[in-house]
Amino acid sequence: MAALVVLFSLKDESARDAYEQWAKNTDVPTASSMDSVDSFKVFRMGNIMGTETPAPYEYCEVLEINDMAKLGEEVGSEAMQKVAAEFQSFADNPMFIVSDQIA
Repeated sequence: MAALVVLFSLKDESARDAYEQWAKNTDVPTASSMDSVDSFKVFRMGNIMGTETPAPYEYCEVLEINDMAKLGEEVGSEAMQKVAAEFQSFADNPMFIVSDQIA
């Protein structure tokens, strides 16, 4: 199983409530409807364990992908292009990391 891990902070910290509502109501439902996505979860990051130091990113999205080639096709749809543009309005320089599950 592959996963797409997206690490990012918000461009504007005051947009936290707007981003989280958008993620729940638009991003997750739209991306989860793609055939290539088995699950999609969004996490608000906290402190580094055992410290008061904040994590280097505010959010982490984890999409479990069953077919990376199909994902490439599906993200080109009009609906996903709209969601991607909206995401870019919130996220400051997001990192999209392709990963493979080993255990």
